[in-house]
Amino acid sequence: MKKASYAIVGVMSGTSLDGIDLVYMKLNYKNSWKYKILEAETVPYPLNWKETLEEAIRYSEEKLEKLNDKYTHYLAEVISCFLEKHQIKHLDAVCSHGHTIKHEPQNNYTLQIGNLPRLAYLTGQKVVCDFRVEDVALGGQGAPLVPIGDELLFSDYKFCLNLGGFANISTEINGERQAYDICPVNTVLNYYARKLGKDFDEGGKLAATGKLNKDLLEKLNNLEFYSQKPPKSLGIEWVNEEILPLLLNFEENIADILHTYSIHVAQQIANALDNDPNSKVLVTGGGAFNNFLIRQFKKESKCHFSIPSKDVINYKEALIFGLLGVLKLRNEVNVLKAVTGAERDHSAGLIYEV
Repeated sequence: MKKASYAIVGVMSGTSLDGIDLVYMKLNYKNSWKYKILEAETVPYPLNWKETLEEAIRYSEEKLEKLNDKYTHYLAEVISCFLEKHQIKHLDAVCSHGHTIKHEPQNNYTLQIGNLPRLAYLTGQKVVCDFRVEDVALGGQGAPLVPIGDELLFSDYKFCLNLGGFANISTEINGERQAYDICPVNTVLNYYARKLGKDFDEGGKLAATGKLNKDLLEKLNNLEFYSQKPPKSLGIEWVNEEILPLLLNFEENIADILHTYSIHVAQQIANALDNDPNSKVLVTGGGAFNNFLIRQFKKESKCHFSIPSKDVINYKEALIFGLLGVLKLRNEVNVLKAVTGAERDHSAGLIYEV
């Protein structure tokens, strides 16, 4: 008989390199899934780790193996400190996404480091991890994986929009969950904020001082990816190859880039919505704190944008990877073929015992 209640720590590291998100949660099932966040925090990456993770996309296979080993030890330290700090005991599992270094589903390849078996030994906990690889092997994009959590935990909303390194969206169409990546967000905005000596553009204040560059906006909106039909997903490789070379010609005024790129994001997101005032959009991820960006959304779409509590904004992905881990423990579907394009629904992830 399957359990009705689980004590879980969900762990997530996103492409924007804000840090490692950790959530201690209770997940309960009685006809439907309910969650309660008990403790949550983000552990920022030290500068050396941030630089290493940014450079790792260019590493050789041998160097990546060594990095994977080193990062697994670092991740275990972060998780262990979190457990000790909050006196967390009697867990059912730690459910960890790892950190994406390369995501090339078109080449049947995706790599998330920090998912080695010794993570269980080092933390002294059962671990569920490495959720993307199986989907790519089944012909899927390996992303997005969060939509099943949107379906099971946040069904009150017509659209679930996450604004992290990339914007991704999920919704139900004709009784089937649909989801895909829309465009880069914080991978680009943070990149240019750092050129001005800031980790990010707090509240979008820098962007608000800039002016719209119509020529740049047109070039961005005409990128071929935006005309593709879902399922589709993005990686940092696409940003480096398609977005940054475009922006390079306009770098004499970074505030204008931030302003124009924010409007570009808002227009692409509006294209993914239905423009219905009755449609509720749950907005999460770091971009939900970007007031300038949210204002642009409201200019471009009539939908109702709902900003939830800080815990849900900051930790929704870690929360849902906790749910994905529980579904794996129950041998239940946690990845949807309609979302990723895989040949079948499946229960993805690896389980490591202590």
